Amino acid sequence: MPVGLVALALGSFGIGLTEFVIAGLLPQVSRDLDISEAAAGWLISGYALSVAIGAILLTAATTRIPRKAVLVGLVALFVLGNLLSAVAPSYAVALLGRVAAALCHGSFFGIGSLVARRMVPPSRASRAVAVMFAGLTVANVLGVPFGALVGERWGWRATFWAITGFGVLAVAAIAVWVPAWAGAVDEAHRAAGLRSQLRAFRSRQVCLTLAATALGYGGMFGAFSYIAYTFTEVTGFSSTDVAWLLVVYGSGLVIGNVVGGRAADRDRDRTLIASLAGLAATLAAFGLLADGRVASVVLVFLMGVFGFASVPGMITRVTDAAGGAPLAASANVSASNVGNALGAWLGGLAISAGLGYTAPLYVGAAVVALGLAVMVVTARTGRAVSPPPAGRDQASGYAWLDQERPHSTSQ
Repeated sequence: MPVGLVALALGSFGIGLTEFVIAGLLPQVSRDLDISEAAAGWLISGYALSVAIGAILLTAATTRIPRKAVLVGLVALFVLGNLLSAVAPSYAVALLGRVAAALCHGSFFGIGSLVARRMVPPSRASRAVAVMFAGLTVANVLGVPFGALVGERWGWRATFWAITGFGVLAVAAIAVWVPAWAGAVDEAHRAAGLRSQLRAFRSRQVCLTLAATALGYGGMFGAFSYIAYTFTEVTGFSSTDVAWLLVVYGSGLVIGNVVGGRAADRDRDRTLIASLAGLAATLAAFGLLADGRVASVVLVFLMGVFGFASVPGMITRVTDAAGGAPLAASANVSASNVGNALGAWLGGLAISAGLGYTAPLYVGAAVVALGLAVMVVTARTGRAVSPPPAGRDQASGYAWLDQERPHSTSQ
């Protein structure tokens, strides 16, 4: 495995940690900064909105800059944002730090996925993306308990100091380990610029794949947003059990990411269809069996597995459909965050309508089923969208994948 992929995974772990760690720190932040719980909640929702916006804006603004330099700059922004949160004298500064850290999130994963796949042969593209995203999935497992542990012992600011230090390590790793050729921008793409990338969104395949991403994520996170209530109010677990149940879910994300990446390199569209079908079935079964403890543990694990198995394949699919445009890869991250917001909103509406705490699971299953239908149509109408063989000519639009690539990929 190229050591550059490890550097990208370190970056994704740090960014993922920043996203998830705040959930265990909100009560401390609220007390220390003398703000309401609702205001503290904006440290989470403000982050999510900034991810969706930053993914497009920063990728568009840096389209002609070498991608390795962009990645180093994005992680440096991540460091600055967490440093602001660590020293924040007020709520406004803490929120500004969260927004700054979030702006780099989407672009890092979008641009990083392109750099990751350049370091391996085309037949291993989805696996390379999965390695980079492994940091994010591990952060999902460790983020909340890490934040709670450090916060309880040394205060919530210590958590952000620790993440800042980790960010500095990630900057150094990317600067040293990611090869320059993997992050280079070829002259054709530099000359084409943003206008060419925007034209990629005229592609039906690009738009359908983004829609499938939004719906798949929306269904899963719409259910996940209220999973603690399902566990405590329906299944009968205590509130202290929720932490280890979330670790079970996070472990499923890690496994789904690895398995999904490998499977997508063999048959991408079939993997995406199977993962969405499995997720829809899991959510529906969870709704039916939520009153059983054993069934709930098994199903929340499968929810994580199927929920993240589609991630590597979705990113490689949308970038292939867009001819390798970085903006498309970042748009995939934005689509997932839009889906998250939509799913959480729909799940909340179902609970408010008096349908109970299993309602978000059924709503999630319906949303994912719609995403599955979109993916089936996408696959049937776009069989030509597949990773190109190495050495394809300039006319294919993928020559940039092979430009300056060394014969050996073991570095």
